[in-house]
Amino acid sequence: MAKKENTLKQKAASGMVWTALQKYSTMGIQFISGIILARLLTPYDYGCIGMLSIFMVLAEAFIDGGFGSALIQKKQPTQEDYSTIFWWNLGMAVVMYAVLFFCAPAISRFYKIPLLCNVLRVQGLVLFIYAFNIVQRNQLRKKLNFKVLSIVTITTSIFSLGVTIFMAYKGFGVWALVAQNLITAAIPALVFWFFVKWRPIMAFSKQSFKELFSFGGYMFLTHLVERFSTQLTGLVIGKVYNPSTLGYYSKALGTERLASQTISSIMTQVTYPLYAEAQDNRPLMINMIKRLTTTISYITFPMMFILMLTAKPLFILLYSDRWVQSIPYFQVLCIAGFAACLQSVNLQTISAIGKSKTMLVWTIVKRIIGLLAMVGGLLVFGMKGLLAGVIINAWFSYFVNISLVSKHIGYKWSRQLLDIMPVGIASIVAAGIAFFSVHFLHLNMYLDGALKLIVYLVIYLGWSFIFKPDSYTYFLSIIPTKFRIWERKNKKQK
Repeated sequence: MAKKENTLKQKAASGMVWTALQKYSTMGIQFISGIILARLLTPYDYGCIGMLSIFMVLAEAFIDGGFGSALIQKKQPTQEDYSTIFWWNLGMAVVMYAVLFFCAPAISRFYKIPLLCNVLRVQGLVLFIYAFNIVQRNQLRKKLNFKVLSIVTITTSIFSLGVTIFMAYKGFGVWALVAQNLITAAIPALVFWFFVKWRPIMAFSKQSFKELFSFGGYMFLTHLVERFSTQLTGLVIGKVYNPSTLGYYSKALGTERLASQTISSIMTQVTYPLYAEAQDNRPLMINMIKRLTTTISYITFPMMFILMLTAKPLFILLYSDRWVQSIPYFQVLCIAGFAACLQSVNLQTISAIGKSKTMLVWTIVKRIIGLLAMVGGLLVFGMKGLLAGVIINAWFSYFVNISLVSKHIGYKWSRQLLDIMPVGIASIVAAGIAFFSVHFLHLNMYLDGALKLIVYLVIYLGWSFIFKPDSYTYFLSIIPTKFRIWERKNKKQK
């Protein structure tokens, strides 16, 4: 058991290093892209893309059908398994593109924006590219070959950024964002096709399909419900208000997710295959979940508080005065971000042990309540009601997820809350002191933000160094040895 645990730790550490490199490089590129494009494009342009997101996301969900997760969850998938899913993906891409193509005029009339018809038809080509490389991408993930995934993703992001900025500068508007989506999908598809030596055979196995569908079918429905509920908010905002309002909300949501979900996505992308491998060893899984949740909370909680404290100077500095209306949306969304950053950690463990039906049932429950809160709040109280609904949805989902882990894995929900409580308390105290010690000094906007940042970091890091909580220790353990400067200093002193 100890040997297996050490092997999994080594795989996880290597995967996390490469995935972190990918995510932070991509995040940096997106960050630069967001700063430049926010000055070249308008909230209207972003809003137009946001209006079509629900249709694209649902179409992509039908293509994958949950089979990607099923292939990773299955311990030894065969050539027939892979080929069957490949042909399924390609066939569904044809069907879903046809649906989008013929529905595009009706969608543009629904929003009363004629441009959306052609935008949707062109952007829909992403579906073919997406279907073409799902199997290869999942093979790399299953083998934990995150090095290739990272290099390809970073290279693609740089190239697509250059093209998008050029097109935006030349006045292509929303078409610059369409080109970005196509390029981001096309380059990895070509590279993975030639790098991964696997090729489909001319076979579609009913037995393989049935076996994978027993798990993947529920995953498909889960993803469908999840993605529909996530994107429905944008559809309602775009219909009730206008593309610009949706653009402000989308910018706030995108910036918040960049902070709240980047860390968790790095770790969960690596740990899902490891969860699947360790699914029969519950004590090991509990230990993995504990380390993961406490580490994510240690990094993400202070990040969210710092962003809330410095939101105004941050948005104006990065995106210009044009996006000032996004600031209150962003600050409220950060409250939901605390729960969102931990949701996938718990949810993926339920998936990894094969409880896909349980996931589906509870996803439906969570999303019905979440949609009632968000859409109901929007229609009754406007954008303030929507934002309150987002917070309710995020925290309700989190408590459901930790309850499922408590029941099926054995990591009690009360224990999980106690494990992250020290980080939560330290983060809140640091935020309170940073706000009240600086706010009443009436400094200019940028100096106010900078001083709040400094005060927060001094308090939070001081707490970490003095009390050395488990979350701090776990965080240090994932840092590669060659970057542990403090250890080298201690060795030299000895």
